[in-house]
Amino acid sequence: MKVITLTLNPALDKNAKIDGLVPGSKLRCHSIRHQPGGGGINVSRLLKRLELGSYCVYPSGGDTGTYLTALLKEEGLVPHPVKIKDWIRENLSIVDTKTNLQYRFGMPGNELSDNELESIKTDVSKHLDTGDFLILSGSLATNLPENFYSELIQYFSHKKPKILVDTSGPALLKALEHPVYLIKPNQRELAQLAGKEFLSNIEQENFAKELVNTGKAKYVAVSLGAKGAFLACKEGVFYQSTPSVQVKSTIGAGDSMVAGLIYGINKGYKPNDILKMGVACGVATIMSEGTSLASPENIQKALQLMSS
Repeated sequence: MKVITLTLNPALDKNAKIDGLVPGSKLRCHSIRHQPGGGGINVSRLLKRLELGSYCVYPSGGDTGTYLTALLKEEGLVPHPVKIKDWIRENLSIVDTKTNLQYRFGMPGNELSDNELESIKTDVSKHLDTGDFLILSGSLATNLPENFYSELIQYFSHKKPKILVDTSGPALLKALEHPVYLIKPNQRELAQLAGKEFLSNIEQENFAKELVNTGKAKYVAVSLGAKGAFLACKEGVFYQSTPSVQVKSTIGAGDSMVAGLIYGINKGYKPNDILKMGVACGVATIMSEGTSLASPENIQKALQLMSS
């Protein structure tokens, strides 16, 4: 049973530090690092550290795309870039060393032509077998319709993959027009799915159970921010709190949680342990700088803290 990740809006992430954010001044950046970015790409990066392989598919164009692919290879992945005309975007995150506050600048994504989209579909189809995991993660490319994930789910439905969707807004709502295996909304996104601005704790739980009971999703993992997360499935609702750790970066924490959930499901864990692994991977990522994501050592630390 393979894991295939699809990232439609990848990015080359640039991380740097400054010693004081002062308007109007020339700010000297240091500690500059470039790392791969994008929802499915981050899931694949973290799965590699958990020693679970994946096919990492994404559009790649220009020098930024070439560099992103080289960085993935440096991490030991076997990437599957699909050539496109446009350069992929660069994102920027800056940490002010005087305050330890992080500032994140997200750039608009590239557009994908009809021919490029067909090439992406073809590449995924070549690797996707019946029952495989297919992770649709991250934002859509700028010119794609809100229902594009929904279209992909229908397009690949004949292979009966286990679809995991991690996106937000209308794209997530439209995706749930078809049954999926797992979704990972945060509290705000869950409320939006319910057509409301806010859900109380009991309303969150009841709505997540409703999504499971009506067959829209087998698993609903809801991120509760600093409070942890809960997982709704046919076995019930399970909660996991997060340990207190120093926050170095929140970039990729949600993607890391998805990777942990996939790992737990793949290993046949019970629901509470699936959730625990997902939360541990998210916590381990916020313990790491920039877009470094969780290290195996930090994952083990997080698991130990959650067990104590």
